Amino acid sequence: MSRLDSLHPDGDEFDPFLFASVGEDQSGYNVTVISALARLGFDPWNEAAELALLGRDAAGSRLGLALSRLADVPGLAPGQGRVAVRLVALLPAPAVAQNKEIGGNAGPGNPLPVSIGWSIAIMTVLGFLIWVSQFAQTG
Repeated sequence: MSRLDSLHPDGDEFDPFLFASVGEDQSGYNVTVISALARLGFDPWNEAAELALLGRDAAGSRLGLALSRLADVPGLAPGQGRVAVRLVALLPAPAVAQNKEIGGNAGPGNPLPVSIGWSIAIMTVLGFLIWVSQFAQTG
């Protein structure tokens, strides 16, 4: 797995949507959908998958509402609905997104989500440290 793949292990079908421009922030920097969703506290790939499953109208409404909360992109305020419709058109068809739905079964073609993998690794290390500390106290 390349370094870029580890950033979004679910594939690249959401890239046209996630890397599309939302507008410029107050500092003059281009804000992409991925940046906007992250600024709003969403996991960009999960949100993209959920939006794709909703259908165009519902996804446009949901994204427009989210974008209306993005206060640091001043040019977005008067047209967030229009921008949302443009962006939602970049999402993959619902059938593609459904294969990426959250909570799918893990297996050879569908690995564990990154957060579960990290949780297992952390629990393993903590268990080892507890075992070592108990061994040191008795030895």
